Amino acid sequence: MAEKEKGGLNINVKSFITAIIVIFALMVGTYILTLVIPGGEYAYALDTYGNTIIDVNGYSSVEGGIPFWKWILSPFLVLGAEGNGTLIAVIAFLLVIGGIFNSLDKSGIMKYMLDKMVKRFGGVRYRLMAVITFFFMAMGSMIGSFEEVVPLVPIVVALAINLGWDALTGVGMSILAAGCGFAAGVCNPFTIGVAQELAGLPMFSDPWLRIVSFVLIYACLMAFIVLYAKKHEKPIEKSNELDSFIADKKMDKGLICFASILGAGLLTILCSGFIPALQDYTMIIVAVMFLIAGVVSTLVSGMKGKDLAKTSWQGVTSIFPAVLMILMASSIKYTLEEANVLDTILHEAVGIAGSMPKWAVILFIYLIVLVMNFFIPSGSAKAFMLIPLIVPMAQIFGLSAQLCVVAFAFGDGFSNVFYPTNPVLLISLGLADVSYSKWVKFSWKFQFMNIILTSAILLFGLAVGY
Repeated sequence: MAEKEKGGLNINVKSFITAIIVIFALMVGTYILTLVIPGGEYAYALDTYGNTIIDVNGYSSVEGGIPFWKWILSPFLVLGAEGNGTLIAVIAFLLVIGGIFNSLDKSGIMKYMLDKMVKRFGGVRYRLMAVITFFFMAMGSMIGSFEEVVPLVPIVVALAINLGWDALTGVGMSILAAGCGFAAGVCNPFTIGVAQELAGLPMFSDPWLRIVSFVLIYACLMAFIVLYAKKHEKPIEKSNELDSFIADKKMDKGLICFASILGAGLLTILCSGFIPALQDYTMIIVAVMFLIAGVVSTLVSGMKGKDLAKTSWQGVTSIFPAVLMILMASSIKYTLEEANVLDTILHEAVGIAGSMPKWAVILFIYLIVLVMNFFIPSGSAKAFMLIPLIVPMAQIFGLSAQLCVVAFAFGDGFSNVFYPTNPVLLISLGLADVSYSKWVKFSWKFQFMNIILTSAILLFGLAVGY
């Protein structure tokens, strides 16, 4: 992490190569699937709200396969595919973060802020860990923030290092926590809200099981992170010269500007939970507010406009490797859709459930969503594809739509912070200078414990008639 402490958001070459190899291997595996799985597609219909959903009885066989040249160019062709406006928005969002973060670092604001926080909270660092982790989980669970918290990940990672921990601890406190909260989904508009609407349920109804899930998952996550941090912590007195910190009025003004403007953006995001019209623009709001906060705070702290422009451009160029990773990961879904095999996989999975006992069906629904999330990271997109299929199927077995929605949220959320096809995870690991293989080695135990915990929650919900 020596390079990361020096500044910038340059993605480590080793981390980049590891991620590229993993994703390319998945691309090859996906192409092989298109050669052996027959083509098929569902018919689509409009629901009572005018949303496009799958017609449960509308599956038919079609010609499958994708030309080799199209597969090779898929990382670039995906930009022009229908419905990929979000992908372009994520890339633009990332470039803004890269540019502004480099300027914040070069201006000295980042180091000043971290030194100030360490001096203030160094003696109670585990309490601070609990608060930060809860904040990120709440952001994911209450308002569905995931991509939007990416600008905060490098800050938390740098803070963790300054507090005597390591980068993995910082990623665990931030994006892993956000993913867990997203899955618990107490009132996540992008998974729970959309899924309940498609299932014909009142939005955010019957939240008690989701609240219980949030508490249990938070406890599990905190235990995991604390145990890891205890094993790798360093005495804070040796890693930081606390007594040498001197307050700087210009830096303080810059920090106030940064916190105030970015705070206004986060407050707007919180309001999106109650104002549906804002929900489609949360990423844009965060990007714009982060841009304004970064420009204003660096100028106030004493950086010249010319230097701001130069360091911002350096930050943008340093983030280009992450863009390539995102395009390659996104091409996997594009390949399956172009080859007409995604619906075939889904159709076969739903058919298997017909021979299962009641208790196994709800776990199988969980598994279906976990598998589909590998190919389709978007929670709302998966809801439109899966809910019209799994809810009628589950009700045949006497399972409630509410429990299906919880299983859907679990399957969608946790794997977002494990699958290499999720662009937000790739971005976060790149910014934290953590290789994907290192992340898997760190997080697989938590993911395993979490699957056991959430499976038990689903079986409990089934037993009590949720």
